[in-house]
Amino acid sequence: MNSTPLSTPLTAPATAPVAVESDLQIAGDILSVQHLLQPAREHPATVAEFAGLARSIAANRAEWEHLVEYDATTRWYHRLRTGPGYEVWLLSWVPGQGSGRHDHGASSGVMTVLDGELTEHGSRGPLTLGSGAQRVFAPGYAHEVVNDTLDGAVSLHVYFPGLTEMPMHSCSPARSEALSV
Repeated sequence: MNSTPLSTPLTAPATAPVAVESDLQIAGDILSVQHLLQPAREHPATVAEFAGLARSIAANRAEWEHLVEYDATTRWYHRLRTGPGYEVWLLSWVPGQGSGRHDHGASSGVMTVLDGELTEHGSRGPLTLGSGAQRVFAPGYAHEVVNDTLDGAVSLHVYFPGLTEMPMHSCSPARSEALSV
């Protein structure tokens, strides 16, 4: 009688490495997940609350729509509201109009597109923002915002603390050539 072992040595099956996902990869962009966002407080104190303030103003068209003007010769803007440590600006954009490459000094901000479409040119390349889109940025974040469409656009900007400077940068990510200073 042959004696063959009844058991064979066990070896672990080969498995593929498990990719670890970040919270952002799992949940997605918090600004696009409406049920995770908090309602706006009377005096916002966090980035999420400032984003909520911008959304509540955007939803109340009667508060801002009648104020909007379009000016082909210069960028139009209107300070809509101030509060403790923040201010809210309404901006209009005619076709082809842009901000120039700039940052916001020591201020953080939330930009919300109210009407139309804008393109943000930043260090990661162009990003098209349609009506309702929001962008949050930290102090020193440099970008250019441009209306690349054939229609007007309107945006809302919340700065915290209030905007005290807006340094312009010498070149635009929207254009490949450097501007001479």
